This record gives sequence, C-alpha cells and structure tokens, in this order.
Amino acid sequence: MPEEPQNVLQILKSELEFIEYGGYGFPNRWEGTLFADSPTCLNYGYPYRTQPCSQCPLMQFVPEDKRASAMPCHHIPLDSSGRTIEGMERAGSQAELQDAVKAWLQQAIHRLESPTTVTNR
Repeated sequence: MPEEPQNVLQILKSELEFIEYGGYGFPNRWEGTLFADSPTCLNYGYPYRTQPCSQCPLMQFVPEDKRASAMPCHHIPLDSSGRTIEGMERAGSQAELQDAVKAWLQQAIHRLESPTTVTNR
C-alpha cells in the first residue's frame, strides 16, 4: 500500500532537517550512513534490521530493479545524471554526498508541495 503524500512529505522534511542540523556529523568528521542512521529509517536505533526495507516510505523513490538490494535507499537517483548514495560513497567526497542528498530532498519536497494543475480542455 503506497504511503500517503503528506506522510512522505513529513518524512522528507524530517530527513532534511536532520542533515541540516548536523545529524550525520560534519563533513570533516562523517558519522553514519545516509538515511539508515537517521530517525527516518524504520530500523533506526535497532542493532539488527527488524523491519523490512520494503515497508519504508522512501521505497517509492527507489528504481524497481534495486528494491531487493541490501540498502535500497542508497539507489535513489539524486539528480538527472543518476548519481546515487551508493555510487557517491565510492567516488565522491562526504561533503558532495551530503549536498547531493540535501538537494534531492529539497526537490522532492518541492514536488510534493506543488499543487497539481489540471487544465480544462
């Protein structure tokens, strides 16, 4: 069952706030894994993953072919070039990764807050 847009919007806003207020540490002292080590994660604070990722509201942003991976949220395309958390963890700096995730969150929030326009024909 798909998550209600208002619930997803609140989750994205919470994650953005968590990042903006240093929830993962500072760029020169990175602590944690994006999404998985924030209150956004269904398994936050549990030493073992007790909830399946398939129940996560962020799954709607994960490409279908990546939904069975160990960290599906790390496969969310962050920009038009398709960069993901997984790819940037290997090839980018922590500051670039955090900036890319913040930009993605801001764009996703904006899309969900924008009213859909219906045109009469």
